[in-house]
Amino acid sequence: MEDGGYKQPELWLSDGWCHILKNQWKSPLYWEKHEGQWHEFTLYGLEALNPAAPVAHVSYYEADAFAHWAGKRLPMEAELERKLLEIPVQGQFSDSGVFHPQGGEGHYYGSLWEWTASPYLAYPRFKPWQGSIGEYNSKFMCNQWVLRGGSCVTPLDHIRPTYRNFFYPHDRWQFAGIRLAEDL
Repeated sequence: MEDGGYKQPELWLSDGWCHILKNQWKSPLYWEKHEGQWHEFTLYGLEALNPAAPVAHVSYYEADAFAHWAGKRLPMEAELERKLLEIPVQGQFSDSGVFHPQGGEGHYYGSLWEWTASPYLAYPRFKPWQGSIGEYNSKFMCNQWVLRGGSCVTPLDHIRPTYRNFFYPHDRWQFAGIRLAEDL
């Protein structure tokens, strides 16, 4: 933000830039400046921004723009799933009693859901279940993006390497964050 990322249309997807202008976004959700210092509204109230904590409550558009600014990209869903299959489930989940993302190197689970560069589509051979549970997943497979990993408000017993979440690209409220990928 200090580098003017919310004012540089070349960083943003076209729809994202339109959303920025329409909604006058200037920072991640719940962030505001007081007396020259950044603060964020958390479940504990307004707190000074912790620069070591991961950025939370960003949209897919913001995550993608940040990746472009950093000269990297968002990972594909399959890349994250493969990584998650290789490591133990560990991270900051709701069971910890700390309901705000904390810093931590290398965690692929917990703290924040992570946006991927993959649309929310059915896996091969997917068939919706009958009844309301089938309606839950299949009817949302349109215009949404996949998030992986779980967050600080996700119960540990919900987490598995194949667990997917999905939201519209403009959604910012769901403890969503950013993991960058790069091609070597």
